[in-house]
Amino acid sequence: MAAQDYDSQLLESVSVRRRRLRDAVVFGGARQRRGWDERLGKVFGGVVIAAVLCAGCVGWSFVSERVMKEKPGVSGGVTRSPASGVSETPSVGPSSR
Repeated sequence: MAAQDYDSQLLESVSVRRRRLRDAVVFGGARQRRGWDERLGKVFGGVVIAAVLCAGCVGWSFVSERVMKEKPGVSGGVTRSPASGVSETPSVGPSSR
């Protein structure tokens, strides 16, 4: 049983050494930079997702407003008819009354 334990321990140490060598080749000596790069990528991805969501909301608002304006009989706002006896021509100055 001691031979199996030694073999598994040897295989694990070789695996750890290979992983460390691979990380050293890929990331170099500055291992802290890897953390910043990962965080920067996540921040950039979040900004992109937020921009897409904002653009989608603006687009949906624009399209829904257009559709509501095109439907006859349905008004998006409140319209009032002028009161009786009131003219629609604007007054020019105080002497026009």
